[in-house]
Amino acid sequence: MIEYLSGKIAELTPTYAVIDCSGIGYMACISLPTFTALEGQTTAKLLIHESIREDAHQLFGFINEQERSLFRSLIGVSGVGANTARMILSSIPAPELESVILSGDHNRLKNVKGIGIKTAQRIIVDLRDKIKPTGDALNIQPVITSEVFDEALSAMMMLGFARMPSQKALKKIFDENPTIKVENAIKKALSMM
Repeated sequence: MIEYLSGKIAELTPTYAVIDCSGIGYMACISLPTFTALEGQTTAKLLIHESIREDAHQLFGFINEQERSLFRSLIGVSGVGANTARMILSSIPAPELESVILSGDHNRLKNVKGIGIKTAQRIIVDLRDKIKPTGDALNIQPVITSEVFDEALSAMMMLGFARMPSQKALKKIFDENPTIKVENAIKKALSMM
């Protein structure tokens, strides 16, 4: 089993990275938070999860153990495959995902492409007792799971802003004023970008 890959970044896209390890290029599927962490870097160390099936041999790369551990927990849930788990981690960063699972917020999970209400509920039921909250998960406020927040975030992304900076700006705005309207939240976030 491959535990990690360490080497030069030969190619980097939002969905995969090719790591050159002593002249051999390994392609690892990655999440958006991992892509963001690797952007602008020339070398990388990715923690690896190997998926070996009859029809495919895939590597999944993660920037930290928290993300890899959550990925492994997610694929252990019936009906959640590796690509679905990666989609969840791309849509909801690891510390926030821990908070979503611990708080039982199935609505936030079902907003992820490819996740229905039953799968969202199954993820929460299966993982709630297995997840040990980290400091990051405990600090995330439930306000970021509101429909108004999601609508504002979606609007920011449609305007061409990246997900992570938009989330940070909107979280700050919603922490200060949880009852803010979508239009005002977007205006404030635009002034912060």
